[in-house]
Amino acid sequence: MAYIRRVGCIQFDPLNVVGTNPELVLQSRIDGLDQSMLGELLYEDRKLIDYWDKMMSIFLIEDWPYFARSRGRHQAWCTANQASVDPIYAEIEERGVVCSGDLDYGEKVSWAWGPTRLSRAALEGLYHAGHLVIHHKVKTRKYYDLAKRVLPPDLYGLADPFETEEQYHDWHVLRRIGSVGLLWNRPSDAWLGILGMKTRERHAAFARLLAARRITEVRVEGLEHPLYARTEDVPLLERGMTEEPAVRRASILAPLDNLLWDRKLVQELFGFEYRWEVYKPAAERKYGYYVLPVLDGDRLVARFEPVHHKAGKPLTIKQWWWEEGVVVDEGLRERVQQSLERLASFLGTGYARQEL
Repeated sequence: MAYIRRVGCIQFDPLNVVGTNPELVLQSRIDGLDQSMLGELLYEDRKLIDYWDKMMSIFLIEDWPYFARSRGRHQAWCTANQASVDPIYAEIEERGVVCSGDLDYGEKVSWAWGPTRLSRAALEGLYHAGHLVIHHKVKTRKYYDLAKRVLPPDLYGLADPFETEEQYHDWHVLRRIGSVGLLWNRPSDAWLGILGMKTRERHAAFARLLAARRITEVRVEGLEHPLYARTEDVPLLERGMTEEPAVRRASILAPLDNLLWDRKLVQELFGFEYRWEVYKPAAERKYGYYVLPVLDGDRLVARFEPVHHKAGKPLTIKQWWWEEGVVVDEGLRERVQQSLERLASFLGTGYARQEL
């Protein structure tokens, strides 16, 4: 909870090779994380919620009011398809939690990735517009219920806290800077999902945040463009520059880890070129299908492709690549092996050390 509160959100992706993206984000930072914990926080304790932020994301349920504009943007589809949507909403109101397979609406409609059943489109449309929320999941199947039944009453009825688009942009730009830690005022995937913000609006938001001293310019030797941090995070940056960590450790990063949201910045800072190649044909991949970076202290030192994990099987590495120029000594090997053992522990399995 403390980590998600600090960064605002973690990006969701359903692919599960050795855990889903949000699980990998958390396991790299939280020792002893159990596979059930995230689901409990989402669907039992209701401390977190799935919704659009940096693409589909997971964030604190208390942040729900801040995304009123996102919900409003999706309302147009529900309004245009009211004759189809209203009966489905009424059915959920009467019978309770449902998935698309529970509803007998076989009609096909045009949807995001092509034609789909009306029941699925209506459920997703109502969800995007904030009338439904995800009640729980069974593997990747989503079950929905009315937002007014799931959200705390004092939260559900709250209005959009932003009177102007400028206020919203300031909040969301500040949130994204905090999500990554350091960002520049340049085009970036890190800004995806901020409504109505193009280059001009981004420059204006940065100017306002600087004038209000809510962000601080940070210069990094060797980088042409300045970076920016939340002013509240500057003491943490200063400690990182002057204090050695009590224990040096390696961590396995998720492919959509917050640290990697701006891949051009990652390449500038770390000299690490990273492309997620899951949607590329195998013949066009430079590395592999689901490749995870390895962070050691302040260096990205390696990447590897794990074998798709199955229950009861040990964690296994399919391919391993050390970064060019990395001096691989026994200390580094041991830290990396320990990071793999932590991942195996999270998966509830073993890891027989492989030669790296």
